[in-house]
Amino acid sequence: MSGTCTTASGRRGSLPEIRCGFSFVAGLPEVSAWPFVGLMVAYLLGSTPFAWIAGRLRGIDLRDHGSGNLGATNVYRVLGGVAACVVLALDGLKGAVPVLWFAQLAGVALHPWWAVGFGLAAVLGHIKPYFGMFRGGGKGVATAAGMFAALAFMPFLVSFGVFVLTVAATRMVSLGSLLGALGLTVASVVQYGPRSHVAVLSVVVALLVLWTHRANIARMRSGTEARLGRPGAQRRAS
Repeated sequence: MSGTCTTASGRRGSLPEIRCGFSFVAGLPEVSAWPFVGLMVAYLLGSTPFAWIAGRLRGIDLRDHGSGNLGATNVYRVLGGVAACVVLALDGLKGAVPVLWFAQLAGVALHPWWAVGFGLAAVLGHIKPYFGMFRGGGKGVATAAGMFAALAFMPFLVSFGVFVLTVAATRMVSLGSLLGALGLTVASVVQYGPRSHVAVLSVVVALLVLWTHRANIARMRSGTEARLGRPGAQRRAS
């Protein structure tokens, strides 16, 4: 693999533009390095543990309270509704920002699969964060929701509606997440077609949500799955 960097002069008084690329096989066109840098940055952004930070600001490690999960639902149960809303918004932004801006910054805005890759990198970072040695992350729902809100708003709205109705009827966030992921896939296929990048991404997201909720599914089958109760009620005594 060989790599090169070239400098292009810009407007008078501005800094020169640096273009870097590499080629895996001699004689083939060079590939810009910036999209791959974008994937790493998206993963690191997704790994930012806002739920853990919220807990530390209150003097606790959220992994030792409630379900131990670093997601907005556990923040709600342990720290209350205000903290949960803040964490939910920040986790959603982790998925939306790479989709909205990273493709443009990396110079691949005309290639929709790169936006998909950046969003997925953020979701994987949330699920398997670097800061916890790839353990102790969230379940990826909020970050995936933010990704789809930026990428395909109508399927996101359908999914969000299914989630809200399910949680309102059952008070089970896990069931709402699973059915919301199913609704996301159906809406994506209907609107964009089964072979579109949006539909493919929705299937991947649904499988990820299914995988991260496998313990919840087992508890639902046994009738022991937790339901939403009073916010801030599950903080363990130290």
